[in-house]
Amino acid sequence: MLLNGGELDGVRILSPATVRRMTTSALPPDIRFTSDTAVGPRGGSTFGLGFAIRTDATRSWVPGSVGSYTWNGRWGSYFWVDPAEQLIAIQLIQAGTENYDQFWTPFRNLTYGAFLIPDHRAPTAATAAIDQAALAAFEGTYRLGSPSSRDMQQVPRAFGGLGLDVAMEQGIVKVKSPIPGMPAAKAGIMAGDIITHLDDAATQGLSLGQAIEKMRGPVNTQVRLRIVRKGQAGPIELSLIRVQIRLQGAADLQVVNKDGRLLIEASGELPVLDFEKGAAVPVVPTSSNEFFVDGGEHTRLAFLRDGTGPMRLVLNPGPWQITGQRIN
Repeated sequence: MLLNGGELDGVRILSPATVRRMTTSALPPDIRFTSDTAVGPRGGSTFGLGFAIRTDATRSWVPGSVGSYTWNGRWGSYFWVDPAEQLIAIQLIQAGTENYDQFWTPFRNLTYGAFLIPDHRAPTAATAAIDQAALAAFEGTYRLGSPSSRDMQQVPRAFGGLGLDVAMEQGIVKVKSPIPGMPAAKAGIMAGDIITHLDDAATQGLSLGQAIEKMRGPVNTQVRLRIVRKGQAGPIELSLIRVQIRLQGAADLQVVNKDGRLLIEASGELPVLDFEKGAAVPVVPTSSNEFFVDGGEHTRLAFLRDGTGPMRLVLNPGPWQITGQRIN
């Protein structure tokens, strides 16, 4: 009904103007949301009248068109509507109040990752010969921003951090929940704790995004926290070491040179186009740095390097491309 502008099976339920109002931002344009939560009115989104609305594809944790809107239930039920793709997705689960993100994120990523690009025919160019040294230069693990060609996400899927989900309440950085097994949880940080200082710098006056960036940094580096806890007389001083944190939905590709040809398979949590975990796919060269999969979706690939920067892998170069950077 919403996707049809307020009409269902020939029956007018809402006016088109009402649907437009519901699915248009109801907040001032300078309001921004920042969180590690994967789905909802946080990074790259805003609130309408009844929905979280996608406003910035590059700054969201999950794929989807700008203008798509979503909401979820307390126990894990979830839906979104994407007018640009004429798509409705509904997930009906009963997963508890803390475990549903493990279902939401793959559901959304796998849905958009299954979309084909408009033209996925095999290239007509003749195959090319590439020497072993050139092939070896392409080996490595490449991290993609998203498994979906419908999104040019720029949010890092892995970073050095403490394992904390925090919120900003009346200018105060408050712990929502520590991630089990991460440095913050091991140090005894609890939900409801207030972080007043990071490395001796007061958090008062910082935006939530600025506070999060201060907690992040290179893996194996130290950050000092001063915490105020309800019922405790004085502040708590802690020194924590950052570890690598990987968000759900990581899309990595492993490229290996074997017997004179490149083999590629997914090594992250999600499949990407023709590539799945545990099933290495050979690619056929069409130039010194371009290849394609001879079958399946006929995914095209290009290995690129800007100066002395890291090698990049571009899947289906063009308006629907997915870009990754070599991480090792």
